[in-house]
Amino acid sequence: MNAMSRHLRHIILSILMLSACSPDDRPDDVPEKDPVQVERAFFAKGADISWTTQMEADGMKFYGADGREKECMAVLKEAGADAVRLRVWVNPKEGWCGREDVLAKALRAQRLGMKIMIDFHYSDTWADPGNQKVPAAWEGYGVTDLEGAVEQHTKDVLKTLKDNGVDVGWVQVGNEVDSGMLHPLGNIGNAGNIANFAAFFNAGSKAAREVYADAKVILHRSNGHKADGFTWLLNVAKAQNLDYDLIGMSLYPSWWENGGFTSWRPVAEQCMANVRTLSETFGKGVMICEFGMPASEPEMSREALLYLLDQAKVTKELHGVFYWEPQVYGGWKPQEYEALGWGPYDKGAFKDGRPTEALEPYRQTIE
Repeated sequence: MNAMSRHLRHIILSILMLSACSPDDRPDDVPEKDPVQVERAFFAKGADISWTTQMEADGMKFYGADGREKECMAVLKEAGADAVRLRVWVNPKEGWCGREDVLAKALRAQRLGMKIMIDFHYSDTWADPGNQKVPAAWEGYGVTDLEGAVEQHTKDVLKTLKDNGVDVGWVQVGNEVDSGMLHPLGNIGNAGNIANFAAFFNAGSKAAREVYADAKVILHRSNGHKADGFTWLLNVAKAQNLDYDLIGMSLYPSWWENGGFTSWRPVAEQCMANVRTLSETFGKGVMICEFGMPASEPEMSREALLYLLDQAKVTKELHGVFYWEPQVYGGWKPQEYEALGWGPYDKGAFKDGRPTEALEPYRQTIE
């Protein structure tokens, strides 16, 4: 028997011995792992374009590769994007990102054949790690009433979309819920509120599944490169039986520091390491729901996005990347847009209404 044959025989015997062991016989240094529950059937090359209608109302224009004026989502599709993300606020000032505005944008995406993610903030305005304010109409509600309000609001918005022929592929229940949602009762910085948060989240998830049975529910947190925060939140989710399918991440891998932009690579590499580890540990796929790079550095932005997509070819646990508001002008001329509700924002991927090279990686196919 040659060396190769002996090596193969040793491997086969080892596998047989391990398979014969009961769970209690496993070595202490082999941790329990959950199999990934959501296989990747589609990789999303997406964009959150929630400001689009507001930008149009302020006279902003968008242009295709031929230089002719086009609708924003059509420009993005031409650039390789195949999905959009739309945030929802409960009763927003002036109606932007309210139910009717979301429907108008979703219908455009549907007509273009783009897949759709709905991002529920459960607030009248921005919800993020430091700001999870209860909608004005829900102020004074107790836990039970808030749970019911989340379920009804989620159902109402999604039913409006479905009744108008819109197909929804993903539903994000809460936005960057690092600290929970619907503060103060859902603030998980206080351990006594963790059960409240779970009740609120599961109410949104329940409504989503009732309206769109095949949509994937997302649990979303900021800073995809920080493993500790995700591990803590996902352990909470497991202990509280949160009903979700995908781990959602925000990733902004470069920022202005000491007179220049930091390198994106260490942050992006750590994020991808987290994608693999968290998927293996918690049995969930991952979606990068928000991604952004400096608008004034399109070449660097292209390199970072290309890295993520190249990684996705071999890391099947990653289900997609959504560029956050790439169509925004404000990163180039912030002084001209600072008075508008949709800017300034310095991490877009357009200049003067046209995509920059930052979006070029979206032209490739990811199986």
